[in-house]
Amino acid sequence: MRHIRNPPNPYHKYSAEFLGEPPETKVEIFEETATRKIITKNNSPDVGFDFSVNCYRGCIHACTYCFARPYHEFLGYGAGTDFETKIVVKTNAPELLREELKRARRTIDSLNFSFTTDPYLPLEASYELTRNCLKVCREFKISVGIVTKSPLVTRDIDVLSELKATVYFSIPFLTTEQSKPFEPFAPTPDARFRAMKNLAENKIPVGIAVAPIIPAYNDAQIPALLERARESGATKAFMTLLRLPTESLRAYFTERLAERLPTKTDKILNALKRERDGKLNSSDFGNRMTGKTEQWQLAVKLFDLHYRRLGFERQGRAIETIDEKPLAIQQSLFD
Repeated sequence: MRHIRNPPNPYHKYSAEFLGEPPETKVEIFEETATRKIITKNNSPDVGFDFSVNCYRGCIHACTYCFARPYHEFLGYGAGTDFETKIVVKTNAPELLREELKRARRTIDSLNFSFTTDPYLPLEASYELTRNCLKVCREFKISVGIVTKSPLVTRDIDVLSELKATVYFSIPFLTTEQSKPFEPFAPTPDARFRAMKNLAENKIPVGIAVAPIIPAYNDAQIPALLERARESGATKAFMTLLRLPTESLRAYFTERLAERLPTKTDKILNALKRERDGKLNSSDFGNRMTGKTEQWQLAVKLFDLHYRRLGFERQGRAIETIDEKPLAIQQSLFD
């Protein structure tokens, strides 16, 4: 696997560039014993949960748009290929979670698994850190929200069945051909839909995260994605606009886009800039995952119409009409 670019870490005073082709790379695993907290408090209204747990840092799925990439820079790595090939494993995550919940049980009644990485990376098959954290949540009767791209979540049906849990599958593209330029090593959309159906058949609430919406690329797929999810047993759904919060992420995303979709690059970037007042990102707190143009509003209306038409749940009940107030597109993961 040959990697082209890893943007320099802005927290490093000096950086080095290879002269000529970079060397072949491979995935490196770094085990650490976390000494502080495993529960992270979210203070952003852009995200639909209050507390999250991350057993891993970095993500082998290599999604070019992942807004968690810049968090890798805090570890001294880059937001580009380092994020995909240098994976940090918090080996004591379940034990740390148990100790934190002993102290904070009265103030935490729900946890989300997924923020800085997918909780079901291939490594989870052997480390079982997410599984063991779910067992801790079962012990403390904590509600759980999960967002993943991986069918590996079906391994934990036995634990999830004993929890108040909702599993969202991130599926922003309908076909493998559409997905590959942005999600090169993630499970195929078909595999995710099959896993969704498997969980639903085992009476575990499932939903679809149509996220991110990449303007001028996948916004027209919203009705088909919602319909496929509904057929697969989903009762919940939300969508968000592409977010590229740092210069390093914008550089990486743009280069990969130009490399894999050269004829569509300008169209996609220009459409995104129109949503961001001429920029590729918005730092407007509370509006960082939504757009401003008529094109975005049409996408919202399209989502809302088919969400209602297909009978997805809203606040614990099925929606039967389209005459009510429009949905909040970024919904709570625990509704």
